[in-house]
Amino acid sequence: MNLNVALRLGRVSNIPTVWTNALAGAVLATGGAPEIWPVILSGLALTFFYEGGMWLNDAFDAEIDAAERADRPIPNGEVTLRTVIIGGWALMAIGVLVSALISPTCGVVGLALTAAIVLYDWLHKRTVLSPVIMGATRFLSYCLAAFAAATLTNEALFGALGLFAYIIGLTYSAKQEAHDKIGTAWPLAVLAAPLIYALMVGLAEPTALIFFVGLAAVVAFALHRLFRRAPGDVPVAVVTMIAGISLYDATLIAGAGAFGLAVLAGCGFLLTLALQNVASGT
Repeated sequence: MNLNVALRLGRVSNIPTVWTNALAGAVLATGGAPEIWPVILSGLALTFFYEGGMWLNDAFDAEIDAAERADRPIPNGEVTLRTVIIGGWALMAIGVLVSALISPTCGVVGLALTAAIVLYDWLHKRTVLSPVIMGATRFLSYCLAAFAAATLTNEALFGALGLFAYIIGLTYSAKQEAHDKIGTAWPLAVLAAPLIYALMVGLAEPTALIFFVGLAAVVAFALHRLFRRAPGDVPVAVVTMIAGISLYDATLIAGAGAFGLAVLAGCGFLLTLALQNVASGT
């Protein structure tokens, strides 16, 4: 298996959003001044969890991808199913190990995150609740970073709940990608929750409004593409919303008074979009 195949399996273009999740969780847990090593270690653990989850996602979906997405690495013969399964579980195990090395509490959260990721990979084609399960994975990502830096403060909890709602709307949209059209539109109303919360943060700390405007523009653009229903609109909307995760993180980070770190998180939005040229995020 070559590097290109590994990058595509792991959908590495989305990794910056995992790093900004780690940064946001730490900032919200500490009130704006996290130490660097907890951020790095939680970001590293979340990277392994994300990559392992993506590999296992392709493993669980191998038969479906053979019919709907034959260009994926397993159905097109670039890598064997056995290799992807072993690699996926190995990456998840490393994520748990790194989490446990941070603290026992982080180890427990890491195990919960593993369970949520595997549950999603196993059931996401079988249940309408899969967006909720995916939302739980990002909720737990904030929790892991918060516990790594300090503890789960109210700010970190509310931020995690907002991200939970954002991911539900995003994942519901992504489920329509194979059909290249959006079905029932009302589940997208859940996107109002993170926008309202981010706006409240922005009104309390005006510098956060800079990032909130970007987040609102991303959601508006994505919804326009979803409702326009032209060929290719759904993938574009999904990729844009994935990158928008970093803008949500940046808004909350700025709201905590860490504007410099918010700018860094905002760069995650641009990096995610740029890395689409390396490996598709969907």
